[in-house]
Amino acid sequence: MRERIRSNSLFTGANLRKAVNEGIADFNSCFLQEVPMLFRRGAIKLNAAIIHVSPPDQNGYCSLGTSVDTARAAVTNADHIIAMANKHMPRTFGDSVIHSSHIDVLVEDHTFKLHERHLGKDSAEETKIGQLIAENLVDNGATLQMGIGAVPDAALAALKNHKDLGIHTEMFSDGVLDLIKCNAITNSKKVIHPGKLVVAFVYGSTKLYNYLHDNPLIEFGDVQWVNDPAIIRQNPKVTAINSAVEIDLTGQVVADSVGKRFLSGFGGQVDFIRGAAIGDDGLGKPIIALPSISKKGQSKIVPYINEGAGVVTSRSHVHYVVTEHGIAQLWGKNMRQRAYELIKIAHPSQRELLEKAAFERMKVSSTSHFESIPWSSLGSFFHKSLKRYR
Repeated sequence: MRERIRSNSLFTGANLRKAVNEGIADFNSCFLQEVPMLFRRGAIKLNAAIIHVSPPDQNGYCSLGTSVDTARAAVTNADHIIAMANKHMPRTFGDSVIHSSHIDVLVEDHTFKLHERHLGKDSAEETKIGQLIAENLVDNGATLQMGIGAVPDAALAALKNHKDLGIHTEMFSDGVLDLIKCNAITNSKKVIHPGKLVVAFVYGSTKLYNYLHDNPLIEFGDVQWVNDPAIIRQNPKVTAINSAVEIDLTGQVVADSVGKRFLSGFGGQVDFIRGAAIGDDGLGKPIIALPSISKKGQSKIVPYINEGAGVVTSRSHVHYVVTEHGIAQLWGKNMRQRAYELIKIAHPSQRELLEKAAFERMKVSSTSHFESIPWSSLGSFFHKSLKRYR
């Protein structure tokens, strides 16, 4: 079979990671928002779309269920559609409907249960990061986007006392359920689909999938629309919470690779980081959150990104970086100020090494960074200087 079929993935998950890194499969790096464009503009031609749907209802309509994201563009641009109908796939609302008459081959198999993701126990570091984000960076009435992973999950867990939060995100997992239950999430302040959670795909437990079934509160959309910064920016106080593998002292974010080894893909991190940054109300917060140190004891704040690693989010996109040791505010800061801010939130065991590296790279140390000079001080300085020449 390997001689006849070769995978060309637009995102490298756990199922393909080993094959891609061994050269047995291919990886096509692309913004998630642009995948539907690749299909619609013919850059990637689809002979067949193989999809997973809910069984047809009494009128013959199926649902794309948990994954509308790129599937909507696939079914509208493929020459042929092959579908597996499964009673375990929830029937969802939004841009998820496809009529069975449009499907060339429909196979029913109700033995297959959806793959699940269960929330793990947060580490002390992840819990602290979540608390810092919730207490300092998420306002009541904010519209949230969360990337996938333990750190965004920890941030959600710390938001139960917030009010009128909204969701507009490429994906969410079980972490939102408790916030809906305690009325922290109401979606009442949103501009885009007020009163509804907007999402492109969902990945979680059977409990979450059962919650989605026939639930008009959840609005699924094509990822080209959901992840469009021009759409995202219209919501109030857009707060994008995403994780990273490492970040260098200038603010460059690595999120899809570990050195030369591919780990995942671009996903929607850049789309939402940018959407938050350019929010119409000027109150958005683009956040990168990560533990300061890896499980192997290596600093995740580094002088230079590791050889072979790729930058997902540029230094110009990043506004806030959070570790368990604090919050670095990078927006409007020059390179030396950024390095100082990031060293302050690095693991204490790594700060001296980072200070030395920062001094070698940009002549900055803990005592030589540029602090902003208040206008009042500048006024006093100029006043005294002018008096000398009178």
